[in-house]
Amino acid sequence: MLEQLLEYDTDLFLFLNGLGNESWDGTWKFISEKFVWIPLYALMLYLIFKELGWKSTLVVMVAAALMITATDQLANLFKYGIERPRPCRVDALQSSIRFVADGCGRYGFFSAHAASSMAAAVFIGLILRNKFKYLPFLLLFWAVLVAFSRIYLGVHYPLDIVVGMFFGGILGWSFYKLQAWLNRKWINRG
Repeated sequence: MLEQLLEYDTDLFLFLNGLGNESWDGTWKFISEKFVWIPLYALMLYLIFKELGWKSTLVVMVAAALMITATDQLANLFKYGIERPRPCRVDALQSSIRFVADGCGRYGFFSAHAASSMAAAVFIGLILRNKFKYLPFLLLFWAVLVAFSRIYLGVHYPLDIVVGMFFGGILGWSFYKLQAWLNRKWINRG
């Protein structure tokens, strides 16, 4: 059953990866780059500050740093525990895939990009949902774009993405709850 699932995963990867063309390659590389999203994070931090004030924003920043660290380390634990090669490392796929990324890591299950972007989307979306009604949906759409970019670039299978987004969503919600509890306990006593 696992072999059949992995075969379906490979087939879906080949289909989705094969949809790309050279005119879109630069766009998807840009979307996948972590540092280009710093202005978005800065804007979200500003909105959080305007909504919660500086003390609560500090709690949010600490919780966010811990969340991204936890997400990244959990992804590494899975990658090196399961050791599923990325599609760009599978010799049998080399003639069939569009490899667009600048590099190809060793293992890919599960995607840290997908997990981190989903965790950030859920975390920030929950914090700001009362003030900005549609923001959680825009952030989730952004997370899906980042996740899909990893398939487009040839470095992750769809299952890597789905599992990464699942764990990212759980961690985003968990750290949202943690920062809310910390803010109630230490900042907003009263």
